[in-house]
Amino acid sequence: MTKTFDIAVFPGDGIGPEIMTPTLEILSGLSNTAETYRLACTELPAGAKTYQETGNALPASSLERARSADAILLAAMGLPSVRYADGTEISPQIDLRFELDLFAGVRPVSIRPGQPTPLALSGGQRVDFVLIRESTEGLFHTRAKGEVTETEAYETLKITRATSEKLFRFAFDLAEQRKAAGIGPGRVTCVDKANIFRAFAFFRKIFDEEAARHPGIRADHAYVDATALWMVEKPWVFDVMVTENMFGDILSDLGAGLMGGLGMAPSADIGENHAVFQPCHGSAPDIAGQGVANPMAMILSGAMMLDWLGHKHDLPEMIHDGRRLTDAVDSVISGARTLTRDLGGTSSTGEAAHAVAAALGSRA
Repeated sequence: MTKTFDIAVFPGDGIGPEIMTPTLEILSGLSNTAETYRLACTELPAGAKTYQETGNALPASSLERARSADAILLAAMGLPSVRYADGTEISPQIDLRFELDLFAGVRPVSIRPGQPTPLALSGGQRVDFVLIRESTEGLFHTRAKGEVTETEAYETLKITRATSEKLFRFAFDLAEQRKAAGIGPGRVTCVDKANIFRAFAFFRKIFDEEAARHPGIRADHAYVDATALWMVEKPWVFDVMVTENMFGDILSDLGAGLMGGLGMAPSADIGENHAVFQPCHGSAPDIAGQGVANPMAMILSGAMMLDWLGHKHDLPEMIHDGRRLTDAVDSVISGARTLTRDLGGTSSTGEAAHAVAAALGSRA
């Protein structure tokens, strides 16, 4: 029996439509040949352009359509030149996190053979870890609502037991899944600043409680400043890392830097009932329309979507296709023949995506 999944698609702004189009073509090719699943994709308006046209960055109709979908695929939203009256940028992707309670921000960091990286890796040092960022609380809690006077400004950091328990459960489940698949050693590191802030001591206490429920997984702690150092010095020691919203926001970009840039950094924001899959990068208006954007992060985000849906609905073919798509990207990057300019090549967006599709076909 074939199951059809409703996918809400937000092409967004800037380079968003340029990287979304080839990604949908690749996903459509997989879907059309699959025996157990189909993808039905619907494009929805949201973002800076939508705000300029309607005065609403995330129309209620788009939100409700996304809420009812099986998964959400998002390219990039917002433009530096389009802002709300208070001076903040349009960011409906963050609105979606809060509206749909997407508490787990999943940021994989993987350096493939031949992939450009500022690290000097020697033989046997394989970098493949996942940063889990809490995405609905932390220092983002008072988003755009902090107190500001002529002389002082305040933002409130919020950490709750309810959300932290779900977050840590997700992190340990992922570590167990990676260990079972032979990807990771089965380790979860809580990244905090518990030596200074009571809120992070609370965060760590809840982590330790969840760790006790997973005796087969090694659990440890690291302060965020030390973690930033170790991500550069010895990133191969990490498996699954879990942290607060702002810390995760910063460390995930550091992780992208290790991979050669944001063009290689996919992500997901996952809750108990909904999930958004999107590249870590923004809309890059300075290169929009030139056909030079790197589509790999968008394509890898699509692969993450297949994997998530496959595990959620117990569809091995979907999980396998997500792995095939990731492997196809790996083969293109490792071959170093069809790279976009951010990775030191000269290929266009379309050429890079076509190379992935060709590699995918050869791995059927």
